[in-house]
Amino acid sequence: MKHMYKNILWISLLSITVGMISCVDYLEKAPESIVSENEAFKNFTNFQGFIEEIYNCIPDKEKCYWTTSWNWGDDEIMNTEADWHMVHQVDLGNFWAWQAGRMSQPGQWLDKPSTNPTSTNKFDHALWPHAWYCIRKANLGLANLDKLTEVTSEEKNCIEGQLYFFRAWWHFEMMQFLGGLPYIEEVLPASGKLTLPRLSYQECADKAGADFRRAADLLPIDWDKTTVGKKTLGKNQLRVNKIMALGYLGKNYLWAGSPLMKNGPQTGGTKTYDYDETYCKKAAEAFGELLSLVENGETQYALAEFNYKDIYNHVKANNATSCFSDIFYTTGQNWLMPGTTEAIFRGPSTDYNGSNWNTSKTFGPKVRGLVEHDNIIHQPTANYVNLYGMANGLPLDDQHSGFDPNYPFKNRDPRFYHDIVFDGFKYVNAAMPADMEDLRYCSLHTGGIMRSDANGSRTGYFIQKLVPHTCNKYDGTYNWSGNLHVYLPYMRLGDIYLMYAEACAAFGGANGKSDNFTKTAEQAINTLRDRVGAGHVGSAYLSNSQKFMDEVRRERAVELSFEGFRFNDLQRWLLLTEYPYNVKTSQEFDRMENNEFFKNNDPKDAKVSNFREVPILTRQFSTKHYWFPLKIEDTSLYPEFGQNPGW
Repeated sequence: MKHMYKNILWISLLSITVGMISCVDYLEKAPESIVSENEAFKNFTNFQGFIEEIYNCIPDKEKCYWTTSWNWGDDEIMNTEADWHMVHQVDLGNFWAWQAGRMSQPGQWLDKPSTNPTSTNKFDHALWPHAWYCIRKANLGLANLDKLTEVTSEEKNCIEGQLYFFRAWWHFEMMQFLGGLPYIEEVLPASGKLTLPRLSYQECADKAGADFRRAADLLPIDWDKTTVGKKTLGKNQLRVNKIMALGYLGKNYLWAGSPLMKNGPQTGGTKTYDYDETYCKKAAEAFGELLSLVENGETQYALAEFNYKDIYNHVKANNATSCFSDIFYTTGQNWLMPGTTEAIFRGPSTDYNGSNWNTSKTFGPKVRGLVEHDNIIHQPTANYVNLYGMANGLPLDDQHSGFDPNYPFKNRDPRFYHDIVFDGFKYVNAAMPADMEDLRYCSLHTGGIMRSDANGSRTGYFIQKLVPHTCNKYDGTYNWSGNLHVYLPYMRLGDIYLMYAEACAAFGGANGKSDNFTKTAEQAINTLRDRVGAGHVGSAYLSNSQKFMDEVRRERAVELSFEGFRFNDLQRWLLLTEYPYNVKTSQEFDRMENNEFFKNNDPKDAKVSNFREVPILTRQFSTKHYWFPLKIEDTSLYPEFGQNPGW
C-alpha cells in the first residue's frame, strides 16, 4: 500500500488536468471544463471535472474482461472450462485468487495487473487499485474546498457531498471483502513512516456512516431539479444524490450490525441471528428516511413493474409502463442504459456494444454453437433455484406449499419463470436449420442434450434474468441490430426494501419498523411480493423472529438472485461455512413427456419422475474464509497493517 500512496500523490495531481477529459461520454461535460491544475478547484465546472474521474473508476462487474464472474456464494456454478474463474476458485477455498497475478486470467473485477483511472475502456478498471486512488482524490478535493470561491452554496454543497460520498463508498466496497481497514481521511504524504492502524469493521463503519450522512445532508434528491443540474438536464441520472447516500448509509450500518461484524468469524452457525441492534436501528432509520421520500412521491425512483404478457420472453403487457427486465438489460432502445426507475446507484457503461462481446454470450448452452463465442457458461445451482418458492408465498419445504415433485415447475413464484430456464423451455424462437431443431426446446432432464458439464448445464437449469435467452445464434439479440445493453446496478430500490425489512426484523421481528416510515418488516417484504404477484409471508412465519428472518433472507435470495450479493450475505450472516449453504447441487429427474408435448403445452405443466437433488461439490471452508486475504506486499510494510487471521 505504501508504494500505492507514493504513486497516487503525483497521479492525483496529474488527474486534476487529465481527469477532466476522461468521462465526456459519461457525464456530458462541457469543453470549457478542461483547465489547468491551477484552475482546477476555482469554480463548479472545473471542480466537477476533477470529481468525474472518480465516477469513471467504478468497475463494471459484468464487462471487466471478455468473460467474468461476480456470483461467489452458493448461487452459481460454471461449466468446467471456466474453472479458472473466481467462482470456482472460491469453491476451492482459494481466496487468494481475487488478487491480480494469482489467477491464470484477469477475469474478475476486484483487482487487475494494470489499471488506468482516466481510461474509458471497461477492461481498465478494478476495485482495489481504484479505491485507494479515488479515496486520495476525494481527500484532495475536500482539502481544497476553500479554493472554491466562484460558487453558489448549492454548487458547493453538490461538490462537497460527492466527495464525502465517494470517500465512504470506496472504503465500504473494500470492507465487504476484507474487513476493517485504515480509514483514510486526509491526504497522506508521499514519504514518511506509515503507521495507520487497521480499524475494526465497526470502527470503519462509524467513519463511513459519518461521511454518508454528511453526503445525504448536502446532496439534492434530483440534480435535474437544481439550478446547477439544469445545465446538464436529462443527463444527471448517474450523479450521486441524497437517495444514493441514504441507501449506502443504511447498508453500511446494516452490514456493521450483521452477525459476522458483531461476533467475529466462527463456525457452527449458532450466532446467525445475533445482530447488533443499535446498528440495525440506525440502518432502519436511514432506509426509513429514504423509503418515506420514495413513497411520498418526492423522488425520481419507483419499483419497476412486473407485468408481462409473455413471461418467458420478457414481453411486457400492453398497459405496462416499465419492465423488471429493464433494470438489467435493454434491447431495441438505441442502447439505453438499463435501470429504469428502480436502479439507484450505477457506474459508467459507455461501451454499449461491449455487452454483445461479453456478458450476453455467457449464459446459454454452447451445444453445437447455439450460443456463440467463448465456451463459458454461468448457471444457477439447484439448491439456489429451490429458494424460489411457490406462487402462494410459501417455501417449497413447507408442508402447506403445494409443491409436487412430479410437477416441480408448476405454480412457482412468478420470478422463477422470469429468471430461470428449465426443462422444456422454448430457447429459440426464430427459424433454425433442420439439424438444429432438437435444440429449440431445452433438454435439461438427466441425460438430456443440454446436460453436458463442458458445454451445457451441470445443474439442470440456465439463467435468463440478466441476459435474455434470445441471445443465441438464431434469435440474434446479441447482434448489433439488437441494440442490447447489459448493466448490473450496485444498488436498486428493491434491495432497499429488503435491507429495511432485515434491519427492522433484527430488533423487532415481523412487526419491527423504523420511527420515520409507516411499514413494518413484514409489509416491506410483502411490497415486493405484491409487485410480482406472489403470496404474502405465511402466518406461521410471523410469530417466530428466527423463522421470519429466514423468510426475509429467502426473499432476498430470490429478489436479488445472481446480482452479486449472495456471497457477502452468507458471509455476514455467518453461514458461509455451514450446511446447506456450503453445498452446490444439480437437479436430476426423468422426463415423462416427449418433445411434442412442449410444442403445444406450457413447460411448467410437464410431468417428471425421480425428481431429486445430487451434490456436485461441498466447500471446505474454515473461519479464515470469512474474509479475503490482504496482499502480502501491503501487510509486510508495517506492523499496524496486519493480515486477516488464518492467511
